[in-house]
Amino acid sequence: MRIIIISTSIGYLGSGKGGGVELTLNSLVFGLLNKGHYVKVIAPDQSQLSEICNSAELICVKGREQTSWQHLDYYASAETSQDSIVNALIDKALSISNNYDLIINLSYDLQPIARTFVSEVPIAHLISMGNESYSIRNEIERVYSKFPNNFAFHTGIQASDFPFIENPIIVGNGFQLDNYTFCDESDGPLGWVGRVSPEKGLEDALYVANELQEKLNVWGYIEDEKYALKLENLDSGGLLSWRGFLKTSRLQEELCHCRALINTPKWNEAYGNVVVEAMACGVPVVAYRRGGPSEIINHGLTGFLVDPDNKDELVKYLKKINLIDRKQCRSWVENNASSNIFADKIENWLQKIIANLNN
Repeated sequence: MRIIIISTSIGYLGSGKGGGVELTLNSLVFGLLNKGHYVKVIAPDQSQLSEICNSAELICVKGREQTSWQHLDYYASAETSQDSIVNALIDKALSISNNYDLIINLSYDLQPIARTFVSEVPIAHLISMGNESYSIRNEIERVYSKFPNNFAFHTGIQASDFPFIENPIIVGNGFQLDNYTFCDESDGPLGWVGRVSPEKGLEDALYVANELQEKLNVWGYIEDEKYALKLENLDSGGLLSWRGFLKTSRLQEELCHCRALINTPKWNEAYGNVVVEAMACGVPVVAYRRGGPSEIINHGLTGFLVDPDNKDELVKYLKKINLIDRKQCRSWVENNASSNIFADKIENWLQKIIANLNN
């Protein structure tokens, strides 16, 4: 197949602003290329694909930066200005789509979803969030009523945010395992990975570090400087270590030495890429039983799940983390979340869309 992929509208690829969607896109491109498909990516200006995706074509477009729906009111208007990056991405994709079989949209925005009705080729929407916008939720329902096969989700819990979706298509996510080095040691620091912003709950991980008097390494793009400063003021013991936003190759080199990863989102993560990245390195995870991670972590085998926002439960299970066999963490990723497995699921989904179009 000849496929166009529309990138996230939040930041350029490589900036870290797009969070897990950046990793998803690169894994998706890599997997589809390996299966012999031709892939072209439309992304914001200054974007760069991972080196493993060099054979894909990248087209960069300019436009006004989009704010993530995590930081907007649920009932805020989803309309975008004419010069927005959202419009630039979908406009470019549609303008070149005549020679392509299908468009995959990774942008959680109104316009790409609404344009499903007017596109000459099918648009397949891989939804990257839960129900974060009233307008977008309603648009998904409107488009789904005519194109029920054109939506896929990372986890069942994410799909349940949209109760009108019947028999949701679940594709999980994928990771190029050669990029992650397994490490069998278990005496390193605690780790936390993600965008540094309030909805990610880093303060709870810092609480745990203070309770256990253990160093906490933090990797990720600092999205909210005031929030980061607040955390530094809470770090009376100097346990917090900012490691910055790193590319996968460097991240895994440091992350693999952690004793455990702490995952503390305050919202329903659609999947939880950082959880799987840690497990790929053999690092067990203690996470809130919230969103995608609750479908990924096998309690007692690859980590532990605790009740949402229960910081003392995090402490309790981190004291037991050495009971986890780190080989089991890696094994779960190999059997459930490789880039090849992900590409197979995506390919089956796309073939279903095209088959339905021909009926």
